[in-house]
Amino acid sequence: MRQGFIPGARGRVRPLTLLGDAALREPCRDVTDFGPELSALVEDLFATMYAAKGVGLAANQIGVPLRVFVYDCPDDDDVRHLGHVVNPRLVEADGVVLRGPEGCLSLPGLEAGTERYDHAVVEGRTVAGETVTVHGTGFFARCLQHECDHLEGGLYVDRLTGWRKRRVLRQAARAPWGQ
Repeated sequence: MRQGFIPGARGRVRPLTLLGDAALREPCRDVTDFGPELSALVEDLFATMYAAKGVGLAANQIGVPLRVFVYDCPDDDDVRHLGHVVNPRLVEADGVVLRGPEGCLSLPGLEAGTERYDHAVVEGRTVAGETVTVHGTGFFARCLQHECDHLEGGLYVDRLTGWRKRRVLRQAARAPWGQ
């Protein structure tokens, strides 16, 4: 039997913001109120991420323009990383640049080979306002960089060039959600 708290169990699944929505392109605001509304938002983010079968989700992906993201993501050694970061700042992205498959819940069903560093460090706060530092390698480093991009108004397609970018944008235009 599972012991302990399950993130998202008290949250509600919210609609995802999809490519083309202006909310995804606006930089998010810092969180200033660390009260119960923030805790409820984090619960909703987890519930929505799990319902969509994702490994990370930023607040603007559910239409909330605040600097918050959640994650439940493995690294390349299949170690699970679970948590959230409020007011995150990507303070390190270094190591080897690797092109790997990357998708996004705001572009459902699409992915493209995207270049990211294989090491990342994010600093921020918890819902209680405590300082947190998150280190990621491999796939988890990709996730951290991806979610930080969202909070700056960026999407992984912005990092693509040439035929990869054209292909994803063409697929998005043809997708049922892109029309």
